[in-house]
Amino acid sequence: MLNNKNNLIGFMLYCIFTHAQAEVLVILPESGPMARAGLSVKQGFMSAYQASGQKTPIKFVNSDQKQIAQLLKNNVNKKTQMVIGPLARNEVEGLIKSKPKVRVLALNEVTDQADNVWQFSLSKKDDAYALNQILQKDKIKQLYVFRQPGTEIDSELFLMCLVSQIDYPLTVVEEIPKKLNKQSSLLLLGNNEWLNTLAKLPNKNLYVLANAIEQHQPIPKGARFCDVPALYDPGWSDVIKAYQHHPVSMPYQRLLAFGSDTWHIAQQYLDEPNLKSIEFEGRTGLIKISNNHIQRIPHCYENTRKGIKTL
Repeated sequence: MLNNKNNLIGFMLYCIFTHAQAEVLVILPESGPMARAGLSVKQGFMSAYQASGQKTPIKFVNSDQKQIAQLLKNNVNKKTQMVIGPLARNEVEGLIKSKPKVRVLALNEVTDQADNVWQFSLSKKDDAYALNQILQKDKIKQLYVFRQPGTEIDSELFLMCLVSQIDYPLTVVEEIPKKLNKQSSLLLLGNNEWLNTLAKLPNKNLYVLANAIEQHQPIPKGARFCDVPALYDPGWSDVIKAYQHHPVSMPYQRLLAFGSDTWHIAQQYLDEPNLKSIEFEGRTGLIKISNNHIQRIPHCYENTRKGIKTL
């Protein structure tokens, strides 16, 4: 009996020791063209990690100009509980081809799938889904699209995603329609500076994308858009703290929020490794995890005379 107790105590101590030694490997670009994006993700990630009180050690590895398979080989070991990253699409593709044996939370989305690889991103597909929900709620049956000249390629992927989801006509126009009926709408695709040069815009059924929103810059009254809620909700203290330590423009503020949500998703897995599904309101929108799929639904807003309001 005493031996059995000793064995049990020994096993429990082993489990505690093993858990304490476990670590999370985070693969992000720390140099090169994606370093600025990688830094914002890291800042948001660490701010949420520190706020959580979690003690699991975090190990960061620079992915710039390195083969992802070799990075995994050099850094994944018996104490690696989870891998987070990489950020670039081609690196996520390489990661999936390497068939990692540990749970991975990849920070981009690709076509290929793997059973133990979750893919999380600020994808155009999720942005299109959120906008389509508002269009349906507004009972839109005709969508006109007016694009900033010279930037058409920037919105191609978003438009492809949107077209695949709607069941009514989408028409790209060369000039702003003079009049819209109750079931027709106008989507403007361009940056904030271009947006503010446009005259005689409709004050109803007008939509823009998040990339047209810039800090302290106006947008048309009545314009509706979908975006990362942490940029408009002061309740996310970890994102605010990350921004205070690392003030950046709005595109990188979204990456701060993305990094914070990345840690929150990782924490769910660390707390419950057999996790199959969960849903929560995150800094980047409503996060739904079901089996091997992560969906992010941004929140949508309208610019009114009294300021931005949630739809």
